Amino acid sequence: MLDQSHEFGPELRRRRLAAQLSLHQLGQRVHYSKSQLSKVERGIKRPTPELARLCDTELRAGGALSRLVTVRPSEPPLPSPGSDDEVWLMQLRKDGSSSFQPVTRRGLITAGAASVLTMNTGDPCSLPLEGAETFVDASRMLFDQFRRLGQTSGPASVLPPLIAQTHSLEQLAARSGPRGRRTLLLLASRYAEYAGWMAQECGDDTAAIWWTDRAVHLAAAGADTGLATYAQVRRSLISLYRGDIAEAVQLATHALESDAPVRIRGLAAQHLAQGAAADGDHDTCMTSLDHARRLLEQDAADPAEPVLGASHVPDVVSMFTGWCLYDLGRPKQAAALLDEETARIPEHAFRTRARYGVRRALAHAAAGEIDHACRITTDVLPSVRFTHSATISADLRRLGHTLGRHPRNASVRALIPDLSGALAHSNAF
Repeated sequence: MLDQSHEFGPELRRRRLAAQLSLHQLGQRVHYSKSQLSKVERGIKRPTPELARLCDTELRAGGALSRLVTVRPSEPPLPSPGSDDEVWLMQLRKDGSSSFQPVTRRGLITAGAASVLTMNTGDPCSLPLEGAETFVDASRMLFDQFRRLGQTSGPASVLPPLIAQTHSLEQLAARSGPRGRRTLLLLASRYAEYAGWMAQECGDDTAAIWWTDRAVHLAAAGADTGLATYAQVRRSLISLYRGDIAEAVQLATHALESDAPVRIRGLAAQHLAQGAAADGDHDTCMTSLDHARRLLEQDAADPAEPVLGASHVPDVVSMFTGWCLYDLGRPKQAAALLDEETARIPEHAFRTRARYGVRRALAHAAAGEIDHACRITTDVLPSVRFTHSATISADLRRLGHTLGRHPRNASVRALIPDLSGALAHSNAF
């Protein structure tokens, strides 16, 4: 929810007059109508964070206007890691749908289902190491296929097999010798981490945090402490999507200052840049992006191991830079960079192309290139419908709001039915 300070309207007017701009002239530069700006200055209409950032840039306010328009999270606070002794049951229905239900371990035992949690570590028929290695190789290949499937289908269809495979790896680890156990646990942690991503894509932040924390426990059991820091990076991203910038910056800063592997710290620096961009702090944002690039260039991860974070973006820092420029009220620069980087995304990565396609359209729309934004949106809507992503749908709603400021534009009028249909379709999942 927006919390508008009564100071915003007078401050906008003061800075506009100091720049010797009329309402019409400023409106042309930020692509808002004269009447909309007048209502904001008089306190009749709430300013949006986007408008504040655009005015910041045009009036060279250095983030002063953005800081007068704060965004409060619209959702309840996220659970703390390890806040209770909870497990989740997955229900699969004959119509193909699924859902998750949290229960305590005590409740599960009371219901007579304790065997679900039992890991028979004393099995005398422990799996030979050779068999474990064969299973690990197959599971690694299967993980790559799951990530590919996650690019071409809805997250709800990927979650159940991910969870089943995570459980299988845990069970096999419990019956394996010390050498095989660590490898199996680390692979299980990667499955659980990806399950967290897919839960977030389903719009379930609580489940996303639960699976991320589960990944941390599995990695710790396999003697990999770095993933605990990565969990903070993931929570930081979730906080950014929820609009809780202060929490996102705090989590990212803690991860960046840790002794975690360079890739994890590089991803944390990116989220810190996003938080600075949302606050209108251009210098801190660019410094954090430079830091992220230096860290990620040092990453010498094993190419045979699953990659943490985005795996279908050739230059993730440049892509993040494009989105940060949009948040900083520089849509033309953002659009140019997003155009360049989106063209490099593999054709089969439908989810990634949908995500950045919508963001490209948003940048072009904010830059006043309405017809071009509509063409991009038309091209990307099939992928949006295909992937059923809650996070992409959030950006799509922002795009609808931005285009809605131009109701007389012929391209907008032609697009609205399909755009509304895509949003309705995504809300049904």
